[in-house]
Amino acid sequence: MDSHKFLPVSREDMNLRGWHYLDILLITGDAYVDHPSFGAAIIGRLLESKGYKVGIIAQPNWQGTEDFKALGKPRLAVLITAGNLDSMVNHYTAAKKPRDKDAYSPGGRPGLRPDRATLVYAQRAREAFKDKPVIIGGIEASLRRFAHYDYWSNKVRRSVLVDSKADLLVYGMGERQVVEIADALKQGRTVGELTDIRGTAYLRESPDGLQGCRIIPGYEEAAADKVKYAQAFMAQYEEQDPYRGKPIVQPHGDKYLVQNPPALPLSQKELDAVYSLPYRRTYHPIYSDAGGVPAIEEVEFSLTSQRGCFGSCSFCALTFHQGRIIQSRSHQSLMAEANQIVWLPNFKGYIHDVGGPTANFRNPACKKQLTRGACRDKQCLYPEPCPNIEVDHRDYVSLLRKLRQIPRVKKVFVRSGIRYDYLLADKSEEFLRELCQHHISGQLKVAPEHVSPRVLARMGKPGRKVFDRFVERYKSINKEIAKQQYLVPYFMSSHPGSTLRDAVELAEYIRDMGYNPEQVQDFIPTPGSLSTCMFYTGLDPRTMEKLHVPRTPKEKAMQRALLQYRNPKNYDLVHEALILAGREDLIGYGKHCLIKPKPAQGKTSQGVTRKGRNGPAQDAAKQGRKAGRGRRVKP
Repeated sequence: MDSHKFLPVSREDMNLRGWHYLDILLITGDAYVDHPSFGAAIIGRLLESKGYKVGIIAQPNWQGTEDFKALGKPRLAVLITAGNLDSMVNHYTAAKKPRDKDAYSPGGRPGLRPDRATLVYAQRAREAFKDKPVIIGGIEASLRRFAHYDYWSNKVRRSVLVDSKADLLVYGMGERQVVEIADALKQGRTVGELTDIRGTAYLRESPDGLQGCRIIPGYEEAAADKVKYAQAFMAQYEEQDPYRGKPIVQPHGDKYLVQNPPALPLSQKELDAVYSLPYRRTYHPIYSDAGGVPAIEEVEFSLTSQRGCFGSCSFCALTFHQGRIIQSRSHQSLMAEANQIVWLPNFKGYIHDVGGPTANFRNPACKKQLTRGACRDKQCLYPEPCPNIEVDHRDYVSLLRKLRQIPRVKKVFVRSGIRYDYLLADKSEEFLRELCQHHISGQLKVAPEHVSPRVLARMGKPGRKVFDRFVERYKSINKEIAKQQYLVPYFMSSHPGSTLRDAVELAEYIRDMGYNPEQVQDFIPTPGSLSTCMFYTGLDPRTMEKLHVPRTPKEKAMQRALLQYRNPKNYDLVHEALILAGREDLIGYGKHCLIKPKPAQGKTSQGVTRKGRNGPAQDAAKQGRKAGRGRRVKP
């Protein structure tokens, strides 16, 4: 594939286009993959479509400024993103151990971006281009825009805008903001004058003159007092709506961080336009010798059909990034992209996914969200579906039927998460029936996460009875259509609010299901989520109630081991956990017992438990995705 069809990554590329300079220099912590699942590609292509000369420097050597200067000084600004993941999530597991692979780097090689990449890149860009605006964005900047708890340093850190010394921070998906910023700079406005752009945050000397803003506890207060931290977080949480959200002001020393209200959602026409840009849909040829960029494998033959999520799971930071209002693409746009995919060299006839953060959310929860925003003081689905929610899968079913009819397409999978509580609220079972008939292959992954009412209340997830009802409907439909298909439920250990007794309750549920999870998602406190606030403060910021938080490596290991109690390696941890939880009744020979008693001296504990399998836990941001696999549950 010709490299000149990508955005320029070298002076040679610029020369081929006849460019002597760039308007915008885009620096990213990911390898350059020109695909609409990669933020840098979207922003670069969008600015290009507006007539700007854009170049990309991917994974520069941050030990100096030479790589940063490779494409010359940009005329307007330097844009910086750490990449598709927060760099600390990218680098470290829930146990704070270095990961041995980076899917967003050539060949999966780790170590090609620094920790806290946004900070480091911004500082180097400032050294390289002292008189040019430095603007930070992407998931890392977005979720660290206020004073925030950082799990890896175990402390409250200042806003990334303060520490990076950048001029402006873009939060959320960013398309509207970057075009507005580029246009303003092109017209001669200085970056210091750009204080009126939605979806951005900036610093000022005083809050004087700000109208209708909400002042929240500052960095110093939040770092010194966990109650103040929880209050600050809840204020941020309540104002993350583009229609009713107020500007937020948070003091940082002698500076004031000002967050403007979120950018308005893209219309369907605007979202379609973003996905119609001339992406090459693969990694840049410079990575071919390294074996490419592994992250493309998950998305190469998938379709993003919508953005946003009104599910509002506490452990997901999506509310702070994409928001709760669904923005969906048209059928025509998705069909056009699918007709491109079928001609890609490695296409085997399978569209791997059609979805988004939640696959079966194709429309806003209710019509008023499009003019008045999402409700400030209640959720759409928790604790029960709102009476005003409009549950309708017909548009999604129609889309999937059209995609199935495309020549060269053998099967269309749905692999994004399904909200089964929303699905059950639909009076029609048409979608569930078609899902089972056409869009899974042997198994369906779902995410109940837990079964303890106390833990589910902290997670904002539906109760156990809802999941049980879904399991029954799934069984019944598969029996009717004569298919033997399984459920693979995801469960999470050590979420704030979960005690050992709660973990035992979940282990008993797993026992009764006949399920043997190979991998368990251990809760990881990623920036920007409600659950992370709970983890740090020991408080539920919605009610200010105190709650138990599994913090020590030992307790976290025991909670995780309980969910994999069949694994012989976990015997001692499970035994200790059951005693501490006062559940010795589960140690014995009865069919309800989790483990057998410890053997007589001289025998190994591994010989007394049933055989099981285990694998390393995988962590991700949902930033909005949960990882995990297990033996399938047969309907």
